[in-house]
Amino acid sequence: MLPVDIFRLAFGQLRVNLLRTAFTLLGIVVSVGFLVAVVAIIQGMNAYVKENIADAMIGMNTFQVRRLPLSLGLFTDDEFRLLQKRPRVDERDAAAVAAALPDAQAIGFSTGWPTPRADVVWRNRTLGSVLVFGVSEGYQAVQDYRFVAGRPLSELDVRERRPVVAIGADVAKDLFDEGNAIDQEVRIAGRRFTVVGVVAPKGRVLGQSFDAFVMIPIPAFESIWGRRQQTVVSVKMRTAEEVAPAMARAQEAMRVARHLRPADRDDFDIGTGEAFIAFWKQLTRVLFAVVPAVVAIGILVGGIVIMNIMLMAVTERTHEIGLRKAVGATAADVRRQFLAEAVALALAGGVLGVAAGWALAFVVSSVSPLPARVTPWSVALSLVLGAGIGVLFGVYPASRAARLDPITAMRAET
Repeated sequence: MLPVDIFRLAFGQLRVNLLRTAFTLLGIVVSVGFLVAVVAIIQGMNAYVKENIADAMIGMNTFQVRRLPLSLGLFTDDEFRLLQKRPRVDERDAAAVAAALPDAQAIGFSTGWPTPRADVVWRNRTLGSVLVFGVSEGYQAVQDYRFVAGRPLSELDVRERRPVVAIGADVAKDLFDEGNAIDQEVRIAGRRFTVVGVVAPKGRVLGQSFDAFVMIPIPAFESIWGRRQQTVVSVKMRTAEEVAPAMARAQEAMRVARHLRPADRDDFDIGTGEAFIAFWKQLTRVLFAVVPAVVAIGILVGGIVIMNIMLMAVTERTHEIGLRKAVGATAADVRRQFLAEAVALALAGGVLGVAAGWALAFVVSSVSPLPARVTPWSVALSLVLGAGIGVLFGVYPASRAARLDPITAMRAET
């Protein structure tokens, strides 16, 4: 028989007992669908983090000088204790970096973790739990903030510790009902501040708004909340190609400013948005480590079910096997036929699983902020898994059918 005829007959046998075929395929469909959906969600989130969150948090063509790196969760307790002994990044460090990078488009100094929250009060209205950042004038340029009303915080505001504030779009909308917020007086942590600017909306990422914040001059911030454990120097270069050389110059300037010897390790961290992306991908690798185990269990169960069903088919079709051998079919022909049926079963499960996983990924991305991107390699892996399981678990039933004696087999139903 030609391979086309073998598989046509194999799929014909699957259509004869549709209910049994459906239950046989269930394990493989669920496992393959889970694989495709989870990989799609993880890959989609990786791309989303790269395209949206990293740029929103750190900015484009930028890098940061920080006391602690972004990937804190990947350090041992001893390493973390050493990191905690690092000195804070302060204004002198920002000045050293600025002196080393006269070609930078903007350099800003801002407060970091832990970021305080405070109520913002205007007249008889209160907006609760708003993020408060202390910033220098350059930070706004680093973050590519555009202002839909008013002006950004200025160098004079910072130097003279003026009680002024720039607010995010959500704060302006919720507190002033789309009215004019400029020159309005608000209270933050019991202090009076005058609104001088409203930042254009940056949107939401994974359901989290990037517009619910207020910015005040960093000296005014520290007079209320004190120096943060993490303060950050942010540097924006004109092009992405300038970032790496600028990071090297900033590192050298920091080492000189802190009087580090050549053998001393850096007591600061310099990183770009790529560091955050790498940290995120290391976290998602944990999921990638768990997914194969779950899929393997489901595939194993599906393969065992296929083997049992094929053994049942051999028993039910013993007389048919005897007839085929009696009219000239060889043991190899019978083996190929039953092996093709097992592969057809597993392959059908793989195709249905891919479709189910694709549908599940689409539903997840439609009803939640989690993005999903089905990757060709996960589809190809699923189909290969399906065919491979069919071969692996179909060998024994096919061999058993091929070894049947034709005369004994023909007597089975009589």
